[in-house]
Amino acid sequence: MKPTSISQFIDHHYRHFNAASLKDAAHGYRAHLEKGGKMLVTIAGAMSTAELGLSLAEMIRKDKVHAICCTGANLEEDVFNLVAHDHYERIPHYRELNARDEQRLLERHLNRVTDTCIPEEEAMRRVERAVFAEWSAADRSGQRYFPHEFLYRVLRQGTLKESYQIDPQDSWLHVAAERNLPMFVPGWEDSTLGNMYAAQCITKKIGNVHTVRSGIEYMIELADWYRRESAVQSVGFFQIGGGIAGDFPICVVPMLSQDLRLEQVPLWGYFCQISDSTTSYGSYSGAVPNEKITWGKLGADTPKFVIESDATIVAPLIFAYLLDW
Repeated sequence: MKPTSISQFIDHHYRHFNAASLKDAAHGYRAHLEKGGKMLVTIAGAMSTAELGLSLAEMIRKDKVHAICCTGANLEEDVFNLVAHDHYERIPHYRELNARDEQRLLERHLNRVTDTCIPEEEAMRRVERAVFAEWSAADRSGQRYFPHEFLYRVLRQGTLKESYQIDPQDSWLHVAAERNLPMFVPGWEDSTLGNMYAAQCITKKIGNVHTVRSGIEYMIELADWYRRESAVQSVGFFQIGGGIAGDFPICVVPMLSQDLRLEQVPLWGYFCQISDSTTSYGSYSGAVPNEKITWGKLGADTPKFVIESDATIVAPLIFAYLLDW
């Protein structure tokens, strides 16, 4: 019988090499959930601009993602896409661009991410104005919130609703805000909104630089979340790409056991990483899962998977498999 769905296609055709790793990882993810486990998903790279929300939003709705750790870029770029999708420009021949071509894009206020240009005014400045109003109000009242909480507030209040250019059900952050999904955004300063916030602090339009809560406070929140969740069920770790989005949260386990010296801290109960990083170059992101055993993050018996491929291809396929598409 010929496969009639993505899930059936994967089951029938993905038998060897990276394809088999993809299927094994999806089986492991499903088994982890069926045993009552929870899953933290980490998002690096430009996955929001790659429109991962088309599948990730449904994963959140179907209770297959229970927390997210992402870069500041992925946090904001999902909202950029929500309000400016029709103004984006795709450049399939981006490899052929020369310096003059790139200069012309700059002059048109188009910020290129591989083959996709994000429009400054329609996306970045529009979101900046909405978020600045929240920053300013919190600053005046002496309140402090995490970066994602400010965006949650904007989305819940419908501040930008008239500007939506895609179905908000395809925005993973919009769905996360509806569900108040636990979120951790380390290194938020390294983002467009982070730069804008710094500028507002420099010009004294924001009086207290700590109005936006810090990365250390995110780690404290993560520690509280992990201790609470792991006390009642195993917590898995699904890593899309590398960088701080993955390195930051996985360290919560050794921090609790080695630095706080707490006893019987559960290790991560499942681990999968989609990456094309090369271990031999000293890449943390390319390190094989067994190396994490030596750091007290994973155990010898933890189900571990590595898929050395393009996350923009692999992550939606795994999500489709888990959603029975």
